[in-house]
Amino acid sequence: MKRNSRLSLALHTLSHMAGNPEKMRTSADIADHAGTNPVVVRRVLGRLREAGLLTSEKGHAGGWQLARAPEAITLADVYLALDERLVASDENADAPACSVEHALHKRVSSVLEDVERSLVQKLGETSISEVRGN
Repeated sequence: MKRNSRLSLALHTLSHMAGNPEKMRTSADIADHAGTNPVVVRRVLGRLREAGLLTSEKGHAGGWQLARAPEAITLADVYLALDERLVASDENADAPACSVEHALHKRVSSVLEDVERSLVQKLGETSISEVRGN
């Protein structure tokens, strides 16, 4: 997994949070640890908050915190919250004029959908606490 991807950042951050779930962490602290910008951190963690995986509080004592027990957050939860996809979809693409291209596109799309479902299923078998080693 690329070190600078949203998924990598999210999984890394949540795995650290699993070590002390009650601790509030600021975007600046997370960004410093991850070697990225706090704005990037807020965008990624905002998606996780929308999915119910994190909570956030504003203000001097504010920050980010796990919304659920680490055992109840799977890698699939994170993957789906970020709307990650193994292969970009081209749902809005025009239908190919060539019948061979159309058949090929249909078959490859079906295979990729199967791979995506399998990936999500496998990711769902591992929790953040397991990644951390708790």
